[in-house]
Amino acid sequence: MVTTSEVPDREELVRRAAALRPTLRARTGWAEEHRRLHDETIEALADAGLFKLRTPKRYGGYAADATTLVDVATELGHADSSTSWVTAVYWIPTWMAGLFPQAVQDEVFSTPDVRICGTLSPSALARSADGGIVVNGKWGFISGAHHAHWQEIIAILAPENGEPYPVMALVPMSDLLVVDDWHTSGLRGTGSVSTVAQELFIPQERVVPLPAVLQGSAAGAGTDPMHQVPLLPVASASSVGTVLGMTRAAKESFFKRLPNRKITYTGYDSQRDAPLTHFQVAEAATKSDQAAFHAHRLATTVDEKAAAGLPWKLEERARARHDMGTAVRLAKEAVDILASASGGSSVYQDVPIQRIAHDLHTINLHALMNPNTNAELYGRVLCGLEPNTLYI
Repeated sequence: MVTTSEVPDREELVRRAAALRPTLRARTGWAEEHRRLHDETIEALADAGLFKLRTPKRYGGYAADATTLVDVATELGHADSSTSWVTAVYWIPTWMAGLFPQAVQDEVFSTPDVRICGTLSPSALARSADGGIVVNGKWGFISGAHHAHWQEIIAILAPENGEPYPVMALVPMSDLLVVDDWHTSGLRGTGSVSTVAQELFIPQERVVPLPAVLQGSAAGAGTDPMHQVPLLPVASASSVGTVLGMTRAAKESFFKRLPNRKITYTGYDSQRDAPLTHFQVAEAATKSDQAAFHAHRLATTVDEKAAAGLPWKLEERARARHDMGTAVRLAKEAVDILASASGGSSVYQDVPIQRIAHDLHTINLHALMNPNTNAELYGRVLCGLEPNTLYI
């Protein structure tokens, strides 16, 4: 166990993330081509301490609050969406690792800058065994698997006596088969491959019931304020900053090309002079601002309730997911406006806005970030109905 008294504040962590922008952008093309982040990108993120944001302080981590996560992910997303996505995805299972028994935490966090990938999909089956469970199954969309040390998995455990229920477990990546199947149109650089378990034994101490994690009542959480929050608000706040950074990057790309770009087959020698452009950029800027409002309201709610140790109302849980979904939708709408105003020449791969648009479309399809799914859930709860999902 390592203890540190030096924990950088939010301003310093955001500064470190911003300083990486030239380095991260230089490797975007490589990541797109090879469908994973470059090893040197991972090293740069580790050197900046950005994998420690959700590591408990007793292990040398920063235990950063949700607002810091949003702001750091925004800076990374401004540089490269895939890099920001993978970093944010690591934060969530790293937080989950803090819910396991102390001995398991000691083992996991003994690795400096430990990287943990994971999923919330229960796409595997487990059976009880002497001293643990045995798991068989496959998990898809495992972002950052190539560079992870551990994976958090979800499986349905069918006990000999009783009803099946989902469990969460921590598994070394060396125990899993990695399937290189990440051939996609968006977020190509994330390396979100599939992993497979075949008759994998997992010791009981590395297994916790998923419902306890979702409710924020896992025994390993202790009294750390960072862990006094249910999983879904934590996950929502961890991931939403990426899309804010992507809107910044899209705006930057658009305005860089604007003065010297003609509108073909019109009298406008500069797109900047066209009244239509003025309406487009104003609408995109407004949607970007609205996305930022929802992202920061979500983070503020998580931070305030964690600091005060307050219980979460059902409506607040649903609104957390809705804030995330709304931010994602508005970011996509903002980028779509700028991308559609960028003309035919923007389809070339050396024009960043085409990649940003593809990446944001992919994020909008994510099961937990999908705007329509989250809006329906929020509206359902507002109407006095029970949520039709455990993921709240």
